[in-house]
Formats: sequence, structure tokens, C-alpha cells
Amino acid sequence: MEDKEKESTEELEELEELDKDSLLKELAEHGYNIGFGAKKHFATYDTVSKLPGIVSLVGLLIGVGQLAYPDYNYSTTISTLLIMVSIITLTMSSYNAEKDEYSKIGTELTELFNELKRMYYKVKNSDQEIFTEEVKRMREITNKYYAISKSNQIFGSDWWAHYKFFWQHQIEWIDEQKKFKYWKDKIPKSFLWFIVVMALVAWAWYLVFIKGGSTC
Repeated sequence: MEDKEKESTEELEELEELDKDSLLKELAEHGYNIGFGAKKHFATYDTVSKLPGIVSLVGLLIGVGQLAYPDYNYSTTISTLLIMVSIITLTMSSYNAEKDEYSKIGTELTELFNELKRMYYKVKNSDQEIFTEEVKRMREITNKYYAISKSNQIFGSDWWAHYKFFWQHQIEWIDEQKKFKYWKDKIPKSFLWFIVVMALVAWAWYLVFIKGGSTC
């Protein structure tokens, strides 16, 4: 009996406590991580499920257009680019076996995100100043997030997740604490660098294969 009472006392002493402001900030931080993680999993699922079909449809339409206009100057260039894009989509086949798993994890993470959201407003509207049970549950949620998340995401999922999270999701409660900035937070820097690199590649392609080829 004494041992049980001792264990109970130790558990109470080990319970983590946070004041309201600290807990709200942590809830918002974990809400951001989990919500964005959910969107990344959905982005991988959407890309693997939809992009190959979109590329096939565009390729078919371009093929029909080339039949209608066989003498179009840039027909060969367009065909080459289309083949390159098709090859890229073939590399996504490694995700096909697990794509449903990404969707399932995305759904589970969304449920955790919504629970954090409910907890945030509960804490915000509470008259308490110190919280223990909520902190304990928050830790359980974040531990589950780390346990079920997949680190291997498809290329571009981060960009698509930015759009889905910042422009399609209700995140006012997170923004209340984190104060998101447009260029710093809502636009992925890697996407901006990708645009710059692709512009340089397109310019080099034009100089070497189009302008250079026409002078030969």
C-alpha cells in the first residue's frame, strides 16, 4: 500500500506544468509542425496519384496538336521536354506501393492537429493559470506525431504543402502566436530558388539548342 502511494506521489511530482502563455505558444508551435506535416503527406499522395495522369493527358493533347500542325517550329523541343517530364514521373513509381499510407497518415495527423486546436481554445478561454493534464496530453500528441510521420516525402511536396497549409487551412489560432510573414513563412525559399534555376536552364537551352541550332 505504501509503495503504491509512493509511486502515485512520484507521478504527481513528475507531471510537467506550464503557465497559460507558455502552453498557448507550445500548442501553436506543435500545431504548426503537425498541421504542416499532415499537408506534406497529403501533398505526396496527391502528386503520386494525380501527376502521372495529368502528364499523360497533356502529352496526348500535345500529340494531337502536333498532328494538326506538323510544321510547327518548336515541335521537336516540346516533344523532348514532354519525354523528360514523363521520365521524371516514372521515378514516382517507387511511391505507388505506399501512397495510401501517406493519405492515412495525413488523416491521422489532421485529427491530432484538430485536437491541438480544440485544446488551444480551451486553454485560452480558461481561468486557470497553470496546466498539467493539457501539457501531458500535448506531449502524447507530439510523440504520436513523431512516431507515425514519414520523413521520405516526394520532391515538391514541401511547396504544395505550403499552399495547402497557408492558403486552404484555418490557421488563425497558430498565426495568433507565430505572426507569420508572407515572404519569410508562406513562400518556400526552395521554390524561389527552383524558379531561378529553371529560368537559367531554359535560357541555356534556348542559346544552345534553339538559337545555336538555327545558326548551323
